[in-house]
Amino acid sequence: MPNLPSARSVERSPDNDRFRALAEERMSRLVETEFGNLNYTALVTARLKNSTFFVSDEEISQNRISRDEAAQWAKKQDEYIADREMILVEGYIGPDPDFRTGCRLFIEATQPNIAAMQSQLYFPKDGDWSPEFTVIYTPGLAAPGKPDDRLITVDLENWTTRVFGSDYFGESKMGGLRMWNKLVYDRGGLALHAGLKVFPAGSTRSGQEESMLVIGLSGTGKTTTTFRQQAGSLPVQDDFVALMPGGQVHTTEAGCFAKTYGLDPDDEPTIYGGTTRPDAWLENVSVDANGRVDFFDTSYTANGRSTFPLANIRHRDPRDVPQASYLLILNRSDHMIPAVAKLHRSQIPAYFMLGETKGTSAGGLAEAGKSLRVPGTNPFFFENDALQGNRLLALLATMPDLDAYVLNTGRVGGEGDGSKKVRIQDSAAIVQGIVEGSIDWTEDPDFGYQVAASVPGVEDQELLQPVALYTRQDRLSEYRELVDRLTRERTDYLARFEKLDPSIPGGLFQVES
Repeated sequence: MPNLPSARSVERSPDNDRFRALAEERMSRLVETEFGNLNYTALVTARLKNSTFFVSDEEISQNRISRDEAAQWAKKQDEYIADREMILVEGYIGPDPDFRTGCRLFIEATQPNIAAMQSQLYFPKDGDWSPEFTVIYTPGLAAPGKPDDRLITVDLENWTTRVFGSDYFGESKMGGLRMWNKLVYDRGGLALHAGLKVFPAGSTRSGQEESMLVIGLSGTGKTTTTFRQQAGSLPVQDDFVALMPGGQVHTTEAGCFAKTYGLDPDDEPTIYGGTTRPDAWLENVSVDANGRVDFFDTSYTANGRSTFPLANIRHRDPRDVPQASYLLILNRSDHMIPAVAKLHRSQIPAYFMLGETKGTSAGGLAEAGKSLRVPGTNPFFFENDALQGNRLLALLATMPDLDAYVLNTGRVGGEGDGSKKVRIQDSAAIVQGIVEGSIDWTEDPDFGYQVAASVPGVEDQELLQPVALYTRQDRLSEYRELVDRLTRERTDYLARFEKLDPSIPGGLFQVES
């Protein structure tokens, strides 16, 4: 592990009160909200995908920067830090003594809010702590000549990520978790961009405590689905978990990084409660001069965020989580994807690789509103995405009882007046029906998966079987065109992955007898 660069001064592991004092003393673009917490309006409003480069001298499937050039940038950053005040935050990714990783953030003291937010996500260090991952972060140092004059270098050989010129917290959070993706893969598992919730014994059809993994791109409802309570469920994790052989699950963070657009106390009471406490930290949320918060105002960005400790909300202890029983693949669609589809086992790796959804502001302006395919819905994987599908296929062989579903968190019937929104309460009823075993399923003749004939709590049948909506609106020909187009596009997309196990695209429409 490389040594930290020398700095003029280093403040080590301040507590939340000290972070707040530093922020109020040093930061502009900062305002206290009506809830007593602080909101920072960042210049950068989303992750900088095009500015992120993996350090390698070999050809790889990701954006690449040579080791020599990365070393030159590292030297510039070290020289910059030598005359700067810095903050050091240390902790663990993960709480399990047998599966946790020491991580540290070394950040310019001009941005104490980022350090404060990160400190809420790390599990606390103890006497056994030692640094394995390092994130070195200088918001004030630009990277001229790189996209947006900003740069993130990811050195997996030395487990170090360096961030230049961004004041967006997500680069700190993902700085550690992106490296953790590689570590989990090396240990025989797969890092999933997923929330995790647990249903207590007695509420499930098995009568045992059960885990549900909820994978999806940022902004597609992953955190909402994870934190919404059904059948006594409790959230465990909102963003990244490790799936290991046998369905064993390991968690990563002691806090939540929640998207705040549309945050409502009725639809999302848990996230709302955590976000509106004085010790939460807000970023890019709309706050007026009097501190009034408007979670529905997108005039600056729809990618407002908050962090808060999981300790501030009801949650299930993140240690000793039961093996995974359910996998939900979120798809924020707007055409003919049903509110829920149950996948046959041969289809699970294919739909995992498809990673279909509509992009949101969390991925930046280039992705917002566009139809996307991101394998595993994980934009942070370190290598060829075919490795994700192949590893999931191998893991599924050790998990014969896992059930998987596609959950549409968008619309059915397009975006016009005739379309219908899949509401949060609809998705919640579906999740409860899955766990309780109360959904009646029927085969879909076009895609081979199963669709719901009925779901307790979902009154609109057209959300469950979109063909009924298109038929009633005399749009059946449009529906058939969509089926043909989607079938063709999915087949062509999976064929692009030369290293993908051939059984994965072959299972896309394969139905077990």
